[in-house]
Amino acid sequence: MSIKLESQHMKPTGATVAAILENISEERKEAFQRLHQIILDHLAPGLEPGLSYGNLGYVVPHSLYPAGYHCKPSEPLPLAWIASQKNSINFYHMGIYADPKLLDWFVAEYPKHSTQKLDMGKSCMRFKKPEHIPFELIGQLMGKMSAQDWIDMYERLYKK
Repeated sequence: MSIKLESQHMKPTGATVAAILENISEERKEAFQRLHQIILDHLAPGLEPGLSYGNLGYVVPHSLYPAGYHCKPSEPLPLAWIASQKNSINFYHMGIYADPKLLDWFVAEYPKHSTQKLDMGKSCMRFKKPEHIPFELIGQLMGKMSAQDWIDMYERLYKK
């Protein structure tokens, strides 16, 4: 009989930002915490760290946007989040999904910051190796959309 062990890279759990940061696997902890710090250092006005989708998120707090996220109004409006998945560290940014100009800027800048091919979905970038994360580029991206910019775009595009 064999016992299947879960990957050490599975999603960390926690009810606070600090708990999630503490529960990252040791081999990813340094990169994950560095990514979080870069994001904090460049966080646009009105955004704050919090929990989003059970991950470490960067959100518009209810104090600025009481309506919250339309899919789950009890949660603050998410803009971005980072997650440690089974095979990668993922960075999600809703602004890239919503704003074609921001997406075009990011895609054009990416090769200046990484020699790796961009592994990207609609709002998700996957980094299989921590050393391939374009930390400074992600920091720049986080400074490009304030909470009010995101609220305005979100309401225009997604609010019924």
